[in-house]
Amino acid sequence: MAILASELDKPPALLLAARTLDATKVYGRGQTEVRALDGISVEFEKEHFTAIMGPSGSGKSTLLHCVAGLDTLTSGRAFIGDTDLSVLNDHDLTVLRRDHVGFVFQAYNLVPTLTAGENITLPMRLAGRPRDRQWVDQVVTTMGIADRLQHRPSEMSGGQQQRVAVARALAGRPEIIFADEPTGNLDSHAGAEVLSFMRRAVDEMGQTIVMVTHDPTAASYADRIVFLADGRIVDEMEKPSSTAVLERMKRFGE
Repeated sequence: MAILASELDKPPALLLAARTLDATKVYGRGQTEVRALDGISVEFEKEHFTAIMGPSGSGKSTLLHCVAGLDTLTSGRAFIGDTDLSVLNDHDLTVLRRDHVGFVFQAYNLVPTLTAGENITLPMRLAGRPRDRQWVDQVVTTMGIADRLQHRPSEMSGGQQQRVAVARALAGRPEIIFADEPTGNLDSHAGAEVLSFMRRAVDEMGQTIVMVTHDPTAASYADRIVFLADGRIVDEMEKPSSTAVLERMKRFGE
């Protein structure tokens, strides 16, 4: 992850969408203590697609949730842009997530009584913000769901529902999108469709995506992979291929 010397004097917010400093998350006490994150410092560049991988229990989802503001750190700091999440109260944290962060989860989380179009614009309506019609149209076109906007989730395939979920995350033009196993419930064809659209969102629309996955093929769509084990970063990989990822994962007993 090369940074030019001329860029070193810039504030982190100009280069980074999110970061952590010595992030530690501990559950329980004494003999029952579990250190899910053990002093992780990591940066997520703007307009990049980063995957987080590791064995079960390595802390990858915990890291995602803490840097996204869905969970709090025991110690250390997490930032969205230049905003330190640890200094925010519950209301300000909710506003920051609503206005600056997008989420895509394995279970889609679409409202079943709303159409695809209504699901996509729901966060903006809840926030009382006018939608940028041109941007939303671009998102819908890029996601390939223009002909599905009047359909409800029950009338769409899993892949189509997940594309709607990605479009919903993109529609508010967030600084960063966090995706937790977004293709875990999809077959290989539908998963490849969603990952291709996420890749296009970064390349063509300047979005930033951080994705947790256990799948080497899914990870190969990313610009960079961060590997976790026992709550620590143990390796990184730039411009990954699925074969290289699989070989790297074998070292960690995955």
